[in-house]
Amino acid sequence: MAEKVLMKGNEALAEAAMRAGCRFFFGYPITPQTELAAYMSKRMPKVGGTFLQAESEIAAINMVYGAAAAGARVMTSSSSPGISLKGEGISYMAGADLPGVIINVQRGGPGLGGIQPSQADYWQATRALGHGDFRVVVYAPSTVQEMADHAFTAFDVADKYRTPVMILADGMLGQMMEPVVMPEPRDEQIEKPWATTGHKHARPHNVVNSLYLTADELERLNIERYERYAQIERDEQRAETFLVDDADVVVVAFGASARVARSAVVEARAKGVKAGLVRPITLWPFPVDALEAAVPTAKAFLTVEMNMGQMVDDVRLAVNGRRPVEFFGRTGGVIPTPVEVLAQIEDLNDRMMKGGE
Repeated sequence: MAEKVLMKGNEALAEAAMRAGCRFFFGYPITPQTELAAYMSKRMPKVGGTFLQAESEIAAINMVYGAAAAGARVMTSSSSPGISLKGEGISYMAGADLPGVIINVQRGGPGLGGIQPSQADYWQATRALGHGDFRVVVYAPSTVQEMADHAFTAFDVADKYRTPVMILADGMLGQMMEPVVMPEPRDEQIEKPWATTGHKHARPHNVVNSLYLTADELERLNIERYERYAQIERDEQRAETFLVDDADVVVVAFGASARVARSAVVEARAKGVKAGLVRPITLWPFPVDALEAAVPTAKAFLTVEMNMGQMVDDVRLAVNGRRPVEFFGRTGGVIPTPVEVLAQIEDLNDRMMKGGE
């Protein structure tokens, strides 16, 4: 059996990224993700990689753009305000079809907010990470093990579809420590015939660019890009289901909130309430298939989030008015408790039972 090691979530992200072949990291310190950058600063030189603390978040994401254009596996990390500053560069990467991995260890907002855990960047990650017509794949880990697993997978997905990939964590997951089994290091190089590596007159030169002055050409490229996005929506949806087959109340929660929701579902079952959990692992593509499978038997859905209500919009779109969808959340860095979620499940179940009488 592989050896388990006790690691902090931020450090697990960094170690797994290096094992996936990441050899360039550009970032800027901000709580609660600073340990990730600190870990990279110590380990990168030992694996022949480059760590550079940029002068700003804006500089960091543009360094990511440059390294990705040259074919490197490259990553940056930040927390909520820093991701906002990176938005233009992420859009440029999407417009140039460049792969790269972006880590957001969320904190409370808006503005500088607070350093406590939050999930208030859901809309930003899935809707408005930058300007223009583009999407990025977004993973939402709920354990330190998944922090490592998704960081490893993210590079493969980014290269396969030539798109940025985000891992949307939060301060709780970044700071907590759990046993984790690290993936085996990968040594093989990924062929990237489009990269700007120098052609030595052996092939036509490659151009990496996101500027197209002809409307027809830009439209053609955007349409082609969305054909790839459609493939991602078909093939890359990920979700975990728990006790959903006969559930009357289906709770939908991601990341740290899902840990709380799962405990509440177990307690609800112990009290005779048929509750279940759908945990989106990809926030984009949103796992509509998992929700669709739950609709026929569910009487109602309840989303649990550490925000004022964001993912609930996607749940309502997926359910499409066929069942009630309600929301419970805490915000500003407050983490919901299993007792609070259980009370919401019981209340919703009671109302559904009375409505069916």
